[in-house]
Amino acid sequence: MLLRQMIGDALRDERVRQRMTLRELSGAARVSLGYISEIERGRKEASSELLAALCDALGLPLSSLLRSVTTAAADQEAAVMPAKLRPVPAGGLEPASTDVVAPAA
Repeated sequence: MLLRQMIGDALRDERVRQRMTLRELSGAARVSLGYISEIERGRKEASSELLAALCDALGLPLSSLLRSVTTAAADQEAAVMPAKLRPVPAGGLEPASTDVVAPAA
């Protein structure tokens, strides 16, 4: 899982949802069409300034984009996280079970 791919996917999904072309987004954000395409495909890292410009052009709060990417990342992590570890509210990890099992003799 690469953060740049998840950000690109979220940006593309929003652009398509709004039925906006790459050319329209490029003009509104004042970013080259080719560079936006590279970002959407997860090939380029977008700076915070560039993300802000793209979100502004989409009428999307940057926090909404970041929230959707964070949720997607958490979902992917949960799918691959070992069953014996669970996240705790403080952000750390704790064993899934506190039962003590004696070793077999």
